[in-house]
Amino acid sequence: MSFEGEKASVQFHEIGLDDRILKAIAKLGWAEPSLIQEKAIPLFLDGKDVLMKARTGSGKTGAFTIPVIQRILSSKEVNPDLQNTQALILAPTKELSSQIHKVMLQLTSKCSRDVRIVDISSQADISAQKPLLVDFPDIVIATPGRAVAHLKAETLNLKDLKMLVIDEADLMFSCGYEEDVKQVLKSLPKIYQAALASATLSADVLNLKKLVLHNAVTLKLQESELAPLKQLTHYKHYSEASEKHAVLYSLLKLGLIRGKSIIFVNTVDKCYRLKLFLDQFKISSCILNSELPAASRCHAVAQFNEGVYDIIIASEESFLDDPSVDSRRNKDKEFGLSRGIDFQHVSNIINYEFPESINSYIHRAGRTARGSNKGFFEENPKDLRTLRHDKKRKAPKTGQHISNVPDYLVPNSLKSVTGLIKIKKAKKKFVPPSTANKKYEVSSSAFQMQNDFILLPKKICTFFGQK
Repeated sequence: MSFEGEKASVQFHEIGLDDRILKAIAKLGWAEPSLIQEKAIPLFLDGKDVLMKARTGSGKTGAFTIPVIQRILSSKEVNPDLQNTQALILAPTKELSSQIHKVMLQLTSKCSRDVRIVDISSQADISAQKPLLVDFPDIVIATPGRAVAHLKAETLNLKDLKMLVIDEADLMFSCGYEEDVKQVLKSLPKIYQAALASATLSADVLNLKKLVLHNAVTLKLQESELAPLKQLTHYKHYSEASEKHAVLYSLLKLGLIRGKSIIFVNTVDKCYRLKLFLDQFKISSCILNSELPAASRCHAVAQFNEGVYDIIIASEESFLDDPSVDSRRNKDKEFGLSRGIDFQHVSNIINYEFPESINSYIHRAGRTARGSNKGFFEENPKDLRTLRHDKKRKAPKTGQHISNVPDYLVPNSLKSVTGLIKIKKAKKKFVPPSTANKKYEVSSSAFQMQNDFILLPKKICTFFGQK
């Protein structure tokens, strides 16, 4: 089934979802289902196997998480005492697994007692994760490698599994998970429902479809692999390799690139070097690469989404599978950033080093203009005019720490700058008390000097008991 030029015409409450899910969706701010969600959710709820092909940022995560939760809630209405692992969601990277887990926690915020979700993709010890699986959580999220490790340790039981979902299916085989996926399939019951989500329909996806799906419905959105031009505008700048640092510094310092930005490089070393370069000019940023622990990477993504950092430098490393690269360096092969991760409110994607494939460029660009959001590049040609030297300079902003500097501390060279120094004036002038006792007032002429001694007037001496 293919859909072209259509818009979502069905609302979430018309799909037949539980009220608790609808409340969670409203809390997330999802006004209406995307096209892939509108078509995929009813099919999945009907028990059909589904292959979803849609560009990155089109809402594929919601297209499979919502029906999985709905089916679990429906089964527990029939049998409230039912407690077994009903759904397994596989993702190629830890970051994507963590993101799916976060989305599902948000979707089950109103029914968390009825639907338990566990993410076992982290690189923790198997024995440490065993308590998470003892009570048979309803949904388990994992990478294929971690799922196989738990199956071998007999800490994960999939005998009663009802649903299998594989996200970013086109990456599974290319990341070397073919044997792991086959191992997981051997542990599943004969009858189960499955769904595949992918941005492309490559040969690997078609091979995975033959292994996993049965009489599947294929949903293909006939659209460009990139966001439309009304959402995403592409620019290119030619420069020598030695000039890239200066160009990037100029774009950031002059404010020609505004909003949250992701800078992509191809190696870990370049990632660190670029951060050190920006740090010299007090341009704060965080980094993401395969040498960082999974917890640190997820923390960096969270801080970027929360606005702690506006710039993130990410390495998309094709050398993970390259035997010529030094293998002594500790790299995580379950690392991936340009695929599936939902960075919030990203305005700009900067390819500091150009990707090595077209697909890589497509998925890098997919980190912005997600859903109906727009990038910030559309206004950049207008902003380039600020480079003209005949433009009026903007007045410098006054920092809080120098907003009330006393005038005598300000250098003469800065006193001429208007608006830089603000000196607080006293609200009220000091007024001496008007009710002063005039009985003992003595004029200065009443004092007389004799041999360097002061002779007090007679009335003052009488007051103090002196003669």
